[in-house]
Amino acid sequence: MGRAGTVRKSFAALLGVVWLVPVYLIVVNAAKDRATYNQTSAWIPAGISGLWENLGIAWTSGHLAQSVSATAVYAIVAPALAVVIGAMAGYGIVALRLKHGFFWLIVIFASTVFPLQMLLMPLFIGYVDLNIYDTKFGLILVYTVMALAFSAFVMRNFFTGVAREMFEAAVVDGASAMRIFWRIYLPLATPALTAIFILQATGVWNDLLLGLTLSRSQEVRPLMASVASLQGVYGGTTMPVLLAAGLIVSVPTILLFLLTQRAFGRGLALGQF
Repeated sequence: MGRAGTVRKSFAALLGVVWLVPVYLIVVNAAKDRATYNQTSAWIPAGISGLWENLGIAWTSGHLAQSVSATAVYAIVAPALAVVIGAMAGYGIVALRLKHGFFWLIVIFASTVFPLQMLLMPLFIGYVDLNIYDTKFGLILVYTVMALAFSAFVMRNFFTGVAREMFEAAVVDGASAMRIFWRIYLPLATPALTAIFILQATGVWNDLLLGLTLSRSQEVRPLMASVASLQGVYGGTTMPVLLAAGLIVSVPTILLFLLTQRAFGRGLALGQF
């Protein structure tokens, strides 16, 4: 191994250690009880005696079971709809050569120009007027729209790399445009679709602002909003309990990336992010 390779690996190892420092602090302090947390340094572990108790308090006091099931629906349905609709948009622009296709791509992607904070009040008013405030349908709708622009942008880039001759040959064989999309283009885009889905699912799972703004009841409210309410609604909640709730929130996304890291890496390369 050359000197350059050693330097790269050492630098990567250093970055890994730096990234793990916050994880260490969360785990160490989530395992403390109230007395131990107040009397010891945040850097010094004090066993794991309080971890399961804190996890149990966070799970029951914050009603996280309901929020986990609701957020799982949001994190699966909304990204799935977004990647399919985004793939359709990219297919129409590239393969069907939609008139003024690049202009429509800019129109779709322009939705990401404005900060989310600017949209919260109009969204709240519109949701109340349409009677979809505090509904699962309303949250699925907004999460799908928020993920759509990025999905369309990436899929348009991906489909530009697909040979035009493949589309023309399918047309000559008598395949319709929709059949070509579902049978040829969509299967070819599976790695890119997987990467987009993972990114968007993680974003939905970790969302706080939209969940706080567009939901109120516990069975509809996303997970991060429920965790945030632990400190505001339940005044007796201690910091170790809040950190334990943070662990509960973090585990699913960590497992998702660990289980899909190869597909995610292929999608990043083929999708031309």
